[in-house]
Amino acid sequence: MPKPQTYANHARFEPAYHFVMFPILLVNVGWTGYRLMGGVTMDGLMAVAVAVALVILALYARVFALRAQDRIIRLEMRLRLRDALPESLRSRVDEFTPAQLVALRFASDAELPALAARVLDDNIQDRRTIKQLITSWKGDHLRV
Repeated sequence: MPKPQTYANHARFEPAYHFVMFPILLVNVGWTGYRLMGGVTMDGLMAVAVAVALVILALYARVFALRAQDRIIRLEMRLRLRDALPESLRSRVDEFTPAQLVALRFASDAELPALAARVLDDNIQDRRTIKQLITSWKGDHLRV
C-alpha cells in the first residue's frame, strides 16, 4: 500500500525522468556546445541542434502528459462534484477553473462540499492555496 499522501509529500518525481534522463540530456547539450568551441562545423551545429531538440522533446512530452492528466481530472471532478455537492452548489460546477478542480481532487468526500463553496465564494485560484486548505487529504497515486 502506498504511503498516505499529504500536501507535504504529494509532489511526484519520476526518478528515471527527473534524475537520469533529463540531466543526461542537459549534459549532452553542454557537451555538444563545448565541442563546438573547438571549431564550428556543420556536424557540430547539427549535434547541438539535435541535443537542444531532445531537451525540448523531453519537456513537451512531460507537459503534454500533464495536460492530458488535467483534462481527465477536470472530467472526473465535475462528475464527483455533481454527486458530492448539495443542490444549491451543483449549478455552480461549471464555474470552477481547471486549476481549481485539479487542486480540489485531493479533498476527501466529506470535506469537498464546504471547501468547494469556499473556493468559489472567495475566488481562490491558486492551486497551492487550495491544497493547503485541505484538512482530510485523499491521495491520488495514479498521477503522471
